[in-house]
Amino acid sequence: MTTLEKMARLAALSRFDSVGPPSGLEIDPAKVDALGRGTKYDLCSSTSTKRKVEGIDGLGDVLRGGLCHSFTGSGRCVSLFKTLYTNACPHECRYCSNAQGCKKGAKIFSYSPGELAKITVGLYRTNRIEGLFLSSGIGRDENDTMENMIETVRLLRRAHRFRGYVHLKILPGSSKEHVREAMELADRVSINLEAPSKSRLTELCPSKDYERDILARQRYVRDLSKKVALPAGQTTQMVVGAAEESDREIFDRLLFEYEVMNLKRVYFSAFSPVAGTAFEDKEEEPRWREHRLYQVDWLYRVYEMDRKEIFTAFDEDGFLQNKDPKMTIATEFFDSPIDPNSATFNELIRVPGIGPKSARRIALLRRDRKIERMRDLAALGVVTRRAGPFLKIGGKSGTTLDRWID
Repeated sequence: MTTLEKMARLAALSRFDSVGPPSGLEIDPAKVDALGRGTKYDLCSSTSTKRKVEGIDGLGDVLRGGLCHSFTGSGRCVSLFKTLYTNACPHECRYCSNAQGCKKGAKIFSYSPGELAKITVGLYRTNRIEGLFLSSGIGRDENDTMENMIETVRLLRRAHRFRGYVHLKILPGSSKEHVREAMELADRVSINLEAPSKSRLTELCPSKDYERDILARQRYVRDLSKKVALPAGQTTQMVVGAAEESDREIFDRLLFEYEVMNLKRVYFSAFSPVAGTAFEDKEEEPRWREHRLYQVDWLYRVYEMDRKEIFTAFDEDGFLQNKDPKMTIATEFFDSPIDPNSATFNELIRVPGIGPKSARRIALLRRDRKIERMRDLAALGVVTRRAGPFLKIGGKSGTTLDRWID
């Protein structure tokens, strides 16, 4: 993805190839940089959309080739202009550089809807970006700022005929009408949980109400989705480690988000201290913890493992260890190695090194012939080094579980 620093520099120097800068617009590179850096910890992976675009007179259709790359609805990410609308915020989030009391003389920046829309279109026309990820501080009032963010996207869609991908953040406390308007214009909306519970959020940000400001807005999106099409669904994000929460607390909230709120994805961001914030002296959380949470999320969401089975990956204190949770679960699930020629699909996908795709390939291959060697599995995409201890072919296993565990 093009870096924000590069985009700011290109905008400031008007180096938009042969197209030139957005017509009639003076761009402040300091503003673009400051508001872009404000979204550093907002995650926007897996941003493809299944939205269908009709006609040939619109900009930025992510499902069709044009000035940007050609995309499908299979989950490939698009390059986004990630920015805040404003970095002004009255909230007291102890880990955030935009929080009230943390700016220490730093300049407050804000876009106008027309300005941000023109910058986005200008960056798109020069093939720097393929969509917009728009978040914001609260500004003077959440509904006033939300209205300006919505107006930005409205201008993109209607005045500029922009058909590219848009991820729009819902601000805590926003009105139901603003949530509805955001859903009508964006491909994806999200409001960050930040923490797995009310008590944990109080430790992070005492000025936010977990139920009223956040969960109620998620319910708005869930309920409105029955009437308003939202192609890429609703997502959320949690900060990992800042509130001393356990991984099990995060996983339990993840289950609630998927099963009750009908979310598309839950993202995790390992806590990293920021100078000038209340948590600047707090120890940084290791990145591997974030990675392990994504792995158990994958086991639940993609592998469709039972929650009780996944619970075995957590220790007595509710934490994941720095090792593949699928390995931990497999050693509990399997009493002995299984034969890939007769194992069920559910057994196969529980073997480390075998995913849903390779499990389906195994099922197809064995219809025609017997699997006789480990290299037959390797040819199907199986990571045999990981899968070997859990498999037996021709009555023989490459190694024993005891040896693997050691």
